[in-house]
Amino acid sequence: MRLPGASIIFFNSSGQVLLFLRDNIPSIPYPGVWDLPGGHLEEGESAEECIVREMLEEMEINVEGCRLFRIYEFSDRREYVFMLQANFEPEEIDLHEGEMIRWFTRSEAEALELAYGFNTVVGDFFETRQRK
Repeated sequence: MRLPGASIIFFNSSGQVLLFLRDNIPSIPYPGVWDLPGGHLEEGESAEECIVREMLEEMEINVEGCRLFRIYEFSDRREYVFMLQANFEPEEIDLHEGEMIRWFTRSEAEALELAYGFNTVVGDFFETRQRK
């Protein structure tokens, strides 16, 4: 069983979500596949601490104060999914992991096969936003 994970849905004022393209390294899971930013909890770390650490390490973005969207029970892990509104340009981010980041509309995100089963998560997020 894998360690629990924490991920984050960044969304902008245009209703888009931010995804990142995983490194295209054959030895990692889901090489070259679009994914939500995040990572695995370290021993003794809370989900909130994890997502703050991961975003500082991977993108140099402080996400303190982000809100928990949902907790998902996948067959291989428990995933804590957070959300935060952000309106930055991807090229302004100093990316330390992955090949690139990009904003996606709902239809663009739905057309992708996301890593780690995140199609369900992104779909749920858009459904929740649509109801508001």
